[in-house]
Amino acid sequence: MTLTSAQLSEVRQPQEIPLAIEPSGTYLYDVKDGQELYLDIYEPAEGSETSVDGMAKPTVIFLFGGGFAIGTRDNPRNVEWFKAMTDRGFRIVAIDYRLALKDKKFKHIGLKFIKALRAAVDTAVEDLFSATCFLVDNAAELGIDPAALVVSGGSAGAMTSMQAEWEICNGGPHATVLPEGFNYAGVMSFAGAIFSDQGALCFASDPCPTMLLHGTADVTVPYTGKRFFKLNFSGSSNIAKVLADGGYSYRMYRFDGNSHEVAAAQIQRIDDEENFLIHSVMMGEHEAIDETVSDPAVVAEEWSNISYRNLYD
Repeated sequence: MTLTSAQLSEVRQPQEIPLAIEPSGTYLYDVKDGQELYLDIYEPAEGSETSVDGMAKPTVIFLFGGGFAIGTRDNPRNVEWFKAMTDRGFRIVAIDYRLALKDKKFKHIGLKFIKALRAAVDTAVEDLFSATCFLVDNAAELGIDPAALVVSGGSAGAMTSMQAEWEICNGGPHATVLPEGFNYAGVMSFAGAIFSDQGALCFASDPCPTMLLHGTADVTVPYTGKRFFKLNFSGSSNIAKVLADGGYSYRMYRFDGNSHEVAAAQIQRIDDEENFLIHSVMMGEHEAIDETVSDPAVVAEEWSNISYRNLYD
């Protein structure tokens, strides 16, 4: 979908909580299943440093969390992080995606639920790829470098981000819509995971630099993962092992004793994020960092109590 002036037309609903920053532009990037899908672009703050050693900082696509059942692209907590990132010279793109598990109920968290969850991830990946194509197709008008797109998210958004990268590297069917040879410049995953129905998790081609953050006590998106017959669900700890064994560039931050609140730790770990974006993504430095973290700023709150049972009972 190419850009038209009519696409800057969404009537934004007033927030109960004032947003930390308003988007510079809102665009309709696709319509699927009768649902209009929008993205908000937050430009770097005026006077911020938008380059390092003459290289422009990347654009970060962000996907919100909420178990594929709830959430919005302009959640006030996320927008606080958008402002902090734009103050540091990064452009943020926050996108809608279809919530395939919205209003769905499951008596048991069994195979039926796992199949529905996998389908929901696929739906979100399709929408992420559509938004990515929109940004690539309109890169000149939007001032975006298609070779410097980083994808990031928390919880469901992190699962979508990691699944998208796995699809690209393994020639998944959803990735065929992307330009030939396209890959993201980096991934930042806050409590993410990957579904693989091809046996043990692997990457058929080199993944982009990856930053993983996950609580060791997370049971909402399991830290290590689970296996359901031939379907392999790999949490961040398992993903990190595959990246390490393959000699790929990655960072793994293991939050000792933390649960799912790490999914919302973007502001608390912003220094790590900026360092990753500059050194791993921009400078192309090969890294193999694996750290166990104890961070009192990443506190248990509503995120730590969210479970799929809470969302779908």
